[in-house]
Amino acid sequence: MLSERMDSVRSVAIGLWVRQGRVHEDAEHGGASHLLEHMVFKGTRRRSARDLAWELERLGGALDAYTTHEFTAFQARVPAAALGIALDVLCDLAFFPRLSGDDLDVEREVVLEEIASAGEVPEDIVFEEHARALYGGHPYGEPILGTRESVKGLSVSALAALHERAYRPGNVVVAAAGAVEHGDLVDGLARWLPDRAPAPAAADPPAPAGESGFRRMRREGGRQTHIVTGGLSVPYRDPLRYAIHVTATALGGGMSSRLFQRIRETRGLAYAVYSFHGFYAQAGHVGAYVGTRPETAGDAREALEEELVLLARDGLTRQELDDTRSQLKGQFLISLESPASRMNRLAGVALYGHEYRTLDEVAGRIDAVDRAQCLEAAAYFSPERLATLELAPGPARVRSATDAT
Repeated sequence: MLSERMDSVRSVAIGLWVRQGRVHEDAEHGGASHLLEHMVFKGTRRRSARDLAWELERLGGALDAYTTHEFTAFQARVPAAALGIALDVLCDLAFFPRLSGDDLDVEREVVLEEIASAGEVPEDIVFEEHARALYGGHPYGEPILGTRESVKGLSVSALAALHERAYRPGNVVVAAAGAVEHGDLVDGLARWLPDRAPAPAAADPPAPAGESGFRRMRREGGRQTHIVTGGLSVPYRDPLRYAIHVTATALGGGMSSRLFQRIRETRGLAYAVYSFHGFYAQAGHVGAYVGTRPETAGDAREALEEELVLLARDGLTRQELDDTRSQLKGQFLISLESPASRMNRLAGVALYGHEYRTLDEVAGRIDAVDRAQCLEAAAYFSPERLATLELAPGPARVRSATDAT
């Protein structure tokens, strides 16, 4: 349980993070964590679905939830005086859902619509398929929503068993930020958390091995070619994480970045082009995306690869390093003016067993990143280490690295 007092605000952001996500599921139960996240909002022993939302909305607050590969989060933002009500509602929906068959029939259809919607967005498709290729069957690369087949096969008993195992105080992180006193948080949780013995959390699977190579997919309709290239990097707790953040930002983290300036501003080959990076408990990934017309896809992919080669070979210039460190420190400080951002930062400390650092300490870590570390980080962007997927318009089929481009 962590909290951070912010004297400049009059609201509180509070959340519960359950250590249960896609990485803890097998293929048969893919999407169970996400479907359970939906189901807890259908009502509890004391509240209907409308009551769960209205108790906070009538006060000007809001309730939200999401599922990731490694955890499921339930969050509320309320005026400071409503902290007790928010804790009551969050604990009620998370720990005491009714999980009825009738509700499952309805919510399963909602999730199937969500899957269908994602399947209509080319950018979502290319990232999902790229993750599967990159992680080579590891749960980190599987869709959080599950598949149509796995979601259709999930039963109330399976969700209830998952809830019974994972939704216990010993498997939950609580974090709050804003106009909150830690003692009030402790007292509120003592009142509303259930008295349940801790249960062993589901074991994490082995670390992924990762894959590389080029693959082209065809998809009926659409007017753009979507290219994603990326590879495995370091896990969340690795000290090189800061250098990877700096390096990825210089590569494609804004309008002044290398990729934006070369591929969009100089060449006019794309509207959307950017780098990305992410960190899990056992692995991380880096990469880049570009969306372009089919007739310019070859040029865009070539320009992207050339920038990656240069980055991996030379790293960042002194000026790029100085500018990007300043950019990241500014972004970090601006983001933490929000109670929700501070709450999420606290949760990350607990979820990944990371040392808590003050704002000045984090800024110091960014300042400490040097060119040698960035060169080490840049090696993860080397094209021969990356898996590249191109989603192009045309008759649906898949081409491998051996096919002509």
